[in-house]
Amino acid sequence: MNHQQLIDAGLSYPGTSLRYPFDPEMPVLYVGNRMFALLGVREDGESVNLKTSPEEAWLQRETYPGAVLPGYHMNKRHWNTVLLNGSVPDETILQMLEDSYRLVLDNLPKAVRESLAWRAP
Repeated sequence: MNHQQLIDAGLSYPGTSLRYPFDPEMPVLYVGNRMFALLGVREDGESVNLKTSPEEAWLQRETYPGAVLPGYHMNKRHWNTVLLNGSVPDETILQMLEDSYRLVLDNLPKAVRESLAWRAP
C-alpha cells in the first residue's frame, strides 16, 4: 500500500476531495470540510493518519505493534498513524481508510451529509 493507492481509494468515496492545507508535500483527504486521512512521510517511510474510535485505536495498536501508532500530531485517542511498510495487510489498511471516512462523514452536520448524497455512484 502506498499514498497513491490510498488517495485513489479515498477519492472513490462520495463527497471527498484531496487538499494540501499544511504542506505541498502532505496530501490530505477530506469528506465535506473535514479530514479523514492525512498522508505523511516519516524517517521510516510513508504513513497515513486515520480517525477511529478509541476502542478500535487501542485494538489496532495491539494487533500491529510498531506499525500502528498513536496519531502523530493528532488526538491520540481518536487517530492512529499507520506505517505503510507492509506490516499491516493492504485490505486492513483499506478497511481502516473506509472506517475513518464513515466516522467523519457520520459526524458532519445532517445538511452537509444530505448535500453529499447526490454524488453517490
